[in-house]
Amino acid sequence: MKKIILIMAIAAVGLGACEKRPQPLTIDNALTDAEIAAGVLTPEVMWKMSRAGGATLSPDGRTLLYQQTDYSMAENRGVTTLHTEALDTKQVADLTDGSSNNLAARWSADGKTIYFLSDRSGSMQVWAMDASGGNVRQLSDFDRDVEGFGISPRGDKAWYVQRIPIAARRSSEIHKDMSKSKARIYDDLMVRHWDYWDEGEHMHLFVGDFGPEGLKEGVDIVGTDAAWDVPLAPYFDMAEIAWNHAGTMLAYTCKPLTGTAYAVSTDSDIFVYDVASGKTQNICKPTNFNTGEKIERLSDNLPGYDKYPVWSPDDQKIAFLSQRRAGNESDKSRLFLYDCATTEMCDLTEDFDYNAMNVVWEGNDRIWFIAPIEATHQICRVETVDGEVEVVTRGDHDITAFTMAAGVIVAELSTISTDTEFYTVDPSDGTLTQISGINRAIYDHIRMGEVQKRWVETTDGKQMLTWVILPPDFDPAKKYPTLLYCQGGPQSVVSNGWSYRWNYQLMAAQGYIVVAPNRRGLPSFGQEWLDQISGDYSGQNIRDYLSAIDDVAREPWADRDRMGCVGASYGGYSVYFLAGCHDKRFKAFIAHCGIFDFDSMYGETEELWFVNNDYGGSYWDTQNATAMRSYANSPHKFVDRWDTPILIFTGERDYRIPYTQSLEAFTAARVRGIPARLVEFQDEAHQVFKPQNSMVWNREFFAWLDKYVKQAD
Repeated sequence: MKKIILIMAIAAVGLGACEKRPQPLTIDNALTDAEIAAGVLTPEVMWKMSRAGGATLSPDGRTLLYQQTDYSMAENRGVTTLHTEALDTKQVADLTDGSSNNLAARWSADGKTIYFLSDRSGSMQVWAMDASGGNVRQLSDFDRDVEGFGISPRGDKAWYVQRIPIAARRSSEIHKDMSKSKARIYDDLMVRHWDYWDEGEHMHLFVGDFGPEGLKEGVDIVGTDAAWDVPLAPYFDMAEIAWNHAGTMLAYTCKPLTGTAYAVSTDSDIFVYDVASGKTQNICKPTNFNTGEKIERLSDNLPGYDKYPVWSPDDQKIAFLSQRRAGNESDKSRLFLYDCATTEMCDLTEDFDYNAMNVVWEGNDRIWFIAPIEATHQICRVETVDGEVEVVTRGDHDITAFTMAAGVIVAELSTISTDTEFYTVDPSDGTLTQISGINRAIYDHIRMGEVQKRWVETTDGKQMLTWVILPPDFDPAKKYPTLLYCQGGPQSVVSNGWSYRWNYQLMAAQGYIVVAPNRRGLPSFGQEWLDQISGDYSGQNIRDYLSAIDDVAREPWADRDRMGCVGASYGGYSVYFLAGCHDKRFKAFIAHCGIFDFDSMYGETEELWFVNNDYGGSYWDTQNATAMRSYANSPHKFVDRWDTPILIFTGERDYRIPYTQSLEAFTAARVRGIPARLVEFQDEAHQVFKPQNSMVWNREFFAWLDKYVKQAD
């Protein structure tokens, strides 16, 4: 999500806000002569690619500001730098170097100043520089890292986010005479979340004075004893916070729940803070200020996630994203409009069967946004009064973000074959024109495989979009080993976009055909298609997988005697389940952080709304037919049918699908005498982010496939 006003966010580029960079990092990721001669995408080549994002246009629409992250494999770390590109000349200027991390940059209202976060002083603080990169100065000097910030449009205030202590969790804090104890003490959920234990700290939102002397310590508008986060865990997306254009009010997302109530619900709301009075109002559950009585309007239909507020230019309305069902994190994200004067709300996407994201206003009567449509992401727009959603862009690509200023639109676009590059968007017809060449030096020397868009008939007569990626220099007269890719989420689209973790082109470059189906339960094909998977993990979506691989296996160039099956998260569950029912289709399996035992998973995971929604309930709810069907089809109950080599990856810091699930699966395979290997990363969570860990992951991944699939008898 992005906004055109001054919102500072720590982008998801593999760098933590508190991660220090004590030594400058020199990046030299030029391809070697051997790599150029080979012309093949390898893990080593992929990690030499620059990762761009966080783009924002200057107020006059003439200059694009963005950040870029580059990695050193030898140093096992990366550095984020800031750059501008002049849209008329395409000239790129490097504003910062590798001596520190500089990120989350935005323009001042007049376009003369760039505000950004930097760790160059030893901790992450707010800095500023001229638009040319000169006159760099530090604007904050707090005792804790600044996680994100935003300067008010009139420049006299700023919000910022810091992690602060709220509750004692360490036994040494509670039992002060036991200073060497390492115990944590809890009375309620959630004891851990995604990749961290609850240490009693939370992200809080502050508003402080801002001026020529910098950013001053401000007021905690969440409440000094509030045991919840703004923005929401676990992603802490700073785009959930927005100034109005007058600089007098701040809208933000909050879920003021704790303990078990927090763990079982997704009910977040939009709050508006008035700077002058210090009062806060929940616009999703409004009350009459005079009587305190609840206002009965459409707001009663907002029990799920309400997130990402964006003010209209005249500050009369707030657009935000809303989900209808509490506990379903993958419910449709509706584009809602709140009238600040009347408190009335309306759903602008009621007749549009896709999610909305990345909301941007154009004037007071039109909103632009991104929607996932048929395994792509496209830019759309809608008039706020009696408007129908218009899909503006077309093509097989992922538009993951866009920025708009002075009638100019620049999108961040990737495909299965290219990482993010910047494109201008013609607002009249959606024409896309590439304006950047961030990784051109690599693409010019590396051959990518053909990407085919295939519609496969499922067992219930539906049409399922499946991406088929062919090896470079594909010869239809040959037979190739073939991989079925099982997507995670489970409700996340198999889109035409680039990935540094599960890269289809990287698999194809090693000589494999990759089959990536958009099976039941994935977004971008309507809510009915998406909802089908909840409560039916072992049902239609598994049959969809088999329909896809069987369809491709009928091609003369797909070797049905050399097929493998790989996946992560829900895809890892799919691998475990298919291992017990694949009817000898596959020669090898690879599961990353997969769900193996539903009973133990229920008690080990942290966000209980997820398993309550997707399993249908708890394992002790014996009168719940949906839940009982889910638990009866847990993969661990079919291990007696396992007969195929399996490689298992897991991260020790994974608390969404704890690493113990992987240990259970590995133990079961080995006790049954099945060839198996466990690769456990001590310093990773649900995904693998660190460069050298990724290299180990890829080496183990392809070595396993080469041994049991490519070289299969």
